[in-house]
Amino acid sequence: MDDILKATLLYDFYGELLTEKQKMIFEYYYLNDMSLSEIGESLEISRQAVRDLLKRTEHILLEYENKLCLVDKFMAQKQSVRLIKKLASELKDTCRLDELSVKKVEKIMEIADDILD
Repeated sequence: MDDILKATLLYDFYGELLTEKQKMIFEYYYLNDMSLSEIGESLEISRQAVRDLLKRTEHILLEYENKLCLVDKFMAQKQSVRLIKKLASELKDTCRLDELSVKKVEKIMEIADDILD
Protein backbone atom coordinates (compact mmCIF):
# COMPACT_ATOMS: atom_id res chain seq x y z
CA MET A 1 0.00 0.00 0.00
CA ASP A 2 1.19 3.49 -0.85
CA ASP A 3 2.75 5.29 2.16
CA ILE A 4 0.54 8.36 1.82
CA LEU A 5 -2.60 6.24 1.52
CA LYS A 6 -1.59 4.20 4.56
CA ALA A 7 -0.85 7.34 6.57
CA THR A 8 -4.20 8.91 5.71
CA LEU A 9 -6.04 5.67 6.51
CA LEU A 10 -4.30 5.53 9.87
CA TYR A 11 -5.31 9.13 10.44
CA ASP A 12 -8.91 8.40 9.47
CA PHE A 13 -9.08 5.63 12.04
CA TYR A 14 -6.99 7.06 14.87
CA GLY A 15 -6.71 10.80 14.23
CA GLU A 16 -9.10 11.75 17.01
CA LEU A 17 -6.67 10.19 19.49
CA LEU A 18 -3.99 12.74 18.59
CA THR A 19 -3.43 16.13 20.16
CA GLU A 20 -4.66 19.21 18.30
CA LYS A 21 -1.12 20.16 17.31
CA GLN A 22 -0.38 16.64 16.03
CA LYS A 23 -3.59 16.70 13.99
CA MET A 24 -2.80 20.14 12.59
CA ILE A 25 0.72 19.20 11.47
CA PHE A 26 -0.47 15.91 10.00
CA GLU A 27 -3.26 17.62 8.08
CA TYR A 28 -0.99 20.38 6.81
CA TYR A 29 1.54 17.86 5.55
CA TYR A 30 -0.63 15.03 4.22
CA LEU A 31 -3.96 16.64 3.42
CA ASN A 32 -2.90 20.15 2.41
CA ASP A 33 0.39 19.04 0.81
CA MET A 34 2.43 21.68 2.60
CA SER A 35 6.20 21.32 2.93
CA LEU A 36 7.90 21.06 6.30
CA SER A 37 9.28 24.57 5.80
CA GLU A 38 5.86 25.98 4.96
CA ILE A 39 4.36 24.37 8.06
CA GLY A 40 7.20 25.68 10.20
CA GLU A 41 6.70 29.21 8.89
CA SER A 42 2.96 28.99 9.44
CA LEU A 43 3.36 27.79 13.04
CA GLU A 44 6.51 29.83 13.74
CA ILE A 45 8.60 26.78 14.61
CA SER A 46 11.65 25.27 12.95
CA ARG A 47 11.46 22.88 10.03
CA GLN A 48 13.22 20.30 12.22
CA ALA A 49 10.59 20.69 14.96
CA VAL A 50 7.86 20.09 12.35
CA ARG A 51 9.69 17.01 11.07
CA ASP A 52 10.16 15.62 14.58
CA LEU A 53 6.52 16.16 15.46
CA LEU A 54 5.36 14.64 12.18
CA LYS A 55 7.56 11.55 12.66
CA ARG A 56 6.35 11.19 16.26
CA THR A 57 2.74 11.47 15.07
CA GLU A 58 3.29 8.85 12.38
CA HIS A 59 4.86 6.57 14.99
CA ILE A 60 1.90 7.06 17.33
CA LEU A 61 -0.56 6.20 14.55
CA LEU A 62 1.43 3.06 13.69
CA GLU A 63 1.48 2.04 17.35
CA TYR A 64 -2.31 2.32 17.52
CA GLU A 65 -2.57 0.18 14.40
CA ASN A 66 -0.12 -2.40 15.78
CA LYS A 67 -2.27 -2.75 18.87
CA LEU A 68 -5.76 -2.50 17.35
CA CYS A 69 -5.28 -3.59 13.70
CA LEU A 70 -8.36 -1.65 12.57
CA VAL A 71 -6.90 -0.59 9.21
CA ASP A 72 -5.70 -4.12 8.45
CA LYS A 73 -9.13 -5.52 9.32
CA PHE A 74 -10.81 -2.84 7.22
CA MET A 75 -8.62 -3.62 4.20
CA ALA A 76 -9.22 -7.37 4.60
CA GLN A 77 -12.98 -6.80 4.80
CA LYS A 78 -12.90 -4.67 1.64
CA GLN A 79 -11.04 -7.46 -0.14
CA SER A 80 -13.64 -9.98 1.06
CA VAL A 81 -16.49 -7.78 -0.20
CA ARG A 82 -14.76 -7.49 -3.59
CA LEU A 83 -14.61 -11.29 -3.70
CA ILE A 84 -18.30 -11.56 -2.77
CA LYS A 85 -19.14 -9.15 -5.58
CA LYS A 86 -16.99 -11.07 -8.07
CA LEU A 87 -18.53 -14.42 -7.11
CA ALA A 88 -22.06 -13.00 -7.31
CA SER A 89 -21.31 -11.58 -10.75
CA GLU A 90 -19.92 -14.91 -11.93
CA LEU A 91 -22.97 -16.70 -10.55
CA LYS A 92 -25.29 -14.34 -12.40
CA ASP A 93 -23.32 -14.62 -15.64
CA THR A 94 -22.68 -18.39 -15.71
CA CYS A 95 -25.71 -20.00 -14.10
CA ARG A 96 -29.27 -20.23 -15.27
CA LEU A 97 -31.08 -18.38 -12.55
CA ASP A 98 -34.75 -17.69 -12.24
CA GLU A 99 -35.87 -14.06 -12.12
CA LEU A 100 -36.07 -13.95 -8.31
CA SER A 101 -32.54 -15.37 -7.96
CA VAL A 102 -31.18 -12.84 -10.45
CA LYS A 103 -32.75 -10.02 -8.41
CA LYS A 104 -31.20 -11.41 -5.22
CA VAL A 105 -27.76 -11.65 -6.83
CA GLU A 106 -28.12 -8.10 -8.13
CA LYS A 107 -29.09 -6.94 -4.63
CA ILE A 108 -25.99 -8.66 -3.22
CA MET A 109 -23.86 -6.82 -5.79
CA GLU A 110 -25.56 -3.52 -4.96
CA ILE A 111 -24.91 -4.00 -1.23
CA ALA A 112 -21.29 -4.89 -1.99
CA ASP A 113 -20.93 -1.68 -4.02
CA ASP A 114 -22.38 0.34 -1.12
CA ILE A 115 -19.89 -1.21 1.28
CA LEU A 116 -16.98 -0.49 -1.04
CA ASP A 117 -17.92 3.17 -1.52
